[in-house]
Amino acid sequence: MALCTLLLQPTADLPDLLILDEPELGLHPFALTIIAGLIRAASTHVQVIVTTQSIEFLDHFEASEIIVVDSADGASQFRRLDPDSMKDWLEDYSLGELWQKNVIGGGPMP
Repeated sequence: MALCTLLLQPTADLPDLLILDEPELGLHPFALTIIAGLIRAASTHVQVIVTTQSIEFLDHFEASEIIVVDSADGASQFRRLDPDSMKDWLEDYSLGELWQKNVIGGGPMP
């Protein structure tokens, strides 16, 4: 409820930046759709950073909305997914499935 209340605030009352750490935890599967929609709506007015480890939650977003974080040589590397380069993959798999298969990165550190 608190997350919905936050995301439904009038635009003028929203902070400039929202950081949501695994907002899908403990939600009913249908609620993932609602929360993803509220996040997308809020992101048209403020910067929203969301972390997740949920395959199902990831599937509610488009490739162009995803930034994958990997670690290389002790530093974090941020990479926005390119929907054009993933077109063939996305014909057969969802984003969540591609993440689960480690095709898009963002997996556990070695």
